Amino acid sequence: MRRTLAVLSALLLGLLTAVPPAVASFTPPASFKNVNLVHVLSAEKNYVKETINVLIENVASSPQDKYYLVIPPEKFAHVGGIEVKDRKDANVGPFATEAVDDTYFRITLPMPLAAGAQQTLGITYYILSAYRPLPAFIAQDQKQYLLYDFSAYAPSAYETIKQKTEVKFPNSDVPEYSKFEGKEKTLVQKQGAKLTYGPFDTLPAGALRPVSARFEFTKPVSHVERLERDIEVSHWGGNVAFEERYHLINRGANLSSLFNRVKWAQSAFYNPQTFALKELKFPLRPGSADAYYTDVIGNVSTSRFRNGKREALLEIKPRYPVFGGWTFPFTIGWNADAALFLRRLGSSYVLNVPFLEGPKQQEGVEYESVRLQILLPEGAENVKYWANIPSSSIVASTITTHKTYLDTKGRTAVTIEARNLVDDFRDREVVVTYDYSLLASLRKPLVAFASVLSLFGAAYTIGNVELKFSKKMDA
Repeated sequence: MRRTLAVLSALLLGLLTAVPPAVASFTPPASFKNVNLVHVLSAEKNYVKETINVLIENVASSPQDKYYLVIPPEKFAHVGGIEVKDRKDANVGPFATEAVDDTYFRITLPMPLAAGAQQTLGITYYILSAYRPLPAFIAQDQKQYLLYDFSAYAPSAYETIKQKTEVKFPNSDVPEYSKFEGKEKTLVQKQGAKLTYGPFDTLPAGALRPVSARFEFTKPVSHVERLERDIEVSHWGGNVAFEERYHLINRGANLSSLFNRVKWAQSAFYNPQTFALKELKFPLRPGSADAYYTDVIGNVSTSRFRNGKREALLEIKPRYPVFGGWTFPFTIGWNADAALFLRRLGSSYVLNVPFLEGPKQQEGVEYESVRLQILLPEGAENVKYWANIPSSSIVASTITTHKTYLDTKGRTAVTIEARNLVDDFRDREVVVTYDYSLLASLRKPLVAFASVLSLFGAAYTIGNVELKFSKKMDA
């Protein structure tokens, strides 16, 4: 019996040792150390803007050009807009960044940093869906508070010699925040609307100190789940047509009871702070015209459009105030003179349009998914494009053919998909160059003329067809 058990134990041990080890996750090489790091988190809008100003030093024995930025896994899917520059030379950058694994972004320095050399980096990125309301359900006229979880230590793949973390809030109403003490001193200070954690000395790579803060947020937490933005260029009409389709949700606190329309109407007389979304303002380029605003029901009359030589502004109001958890799908559109966006260089054209416009709100707006489609005239060739937004936010880009009425070959469509953008990227431009010959420009009117001629010919032919019966005459 003992011998049988020994044999079984040996076989089991062999099976266990025969199983290949699990593949370890990626670990960056310890090529750098952070000499001094200042971590600034801005929670002043409905998204978090994080800025890391860090003096790095190459501690390897050879030149290095790959620095790794750590993003906690629970936030990785919500990170966007990463830009890295040299803090001492504004003309250098932005540096190339790309995601590695589900925790790191690899930053490629423009020049390898020699062993023992130092460089100051300015790293900026945004965290979407960063808060959760606490309490989650409140009355219609109650204050809204949001909870923000973060780390007092800036996440880093490298040893940090000295650092501190600053957190900025919309106002000084921060009733709860994490506190802790170090050797003989408090490591948390609150001054008005700002919290300061640190300074901290000599932190190992991967060190984290989870903390949280609960703060008042008197505005709606506007989150655009999906924005589809179409731009159509017409050479014959001398026009650029814009249309934007939004699916927006307020991620703030939900109502604890049914919406009271009477109370809402009464509050309009003294206009108190509210966490409901009640209007949106869209600054447009001067010269914009023919603005429209619709939702899933149809045309909405609660809008105002002002157009001047210096500015154009579209103001819209939803049919109902959008409280926490409520959605608001809508569409807006307008036309603009092509001369504002299009230039001709010989037989080539240069189109310069904003990648993102959208509403400009005091509380900010975050965009989870953005699809931009630019429809060029039929016959456009040799199409090239460049978008002035962080490359890490672009998930796909294609050049395809889009057919509409009276098209023969179809229009060239430039489509760019992006994720996790914020309204800080408003008016960042997309530049499209293409060739457009005289023959291609005549294609559309010739097709239209031929279609109208065919229609008249068909009408003439049908009009001469004898449809009535006639009596046959005898010979």
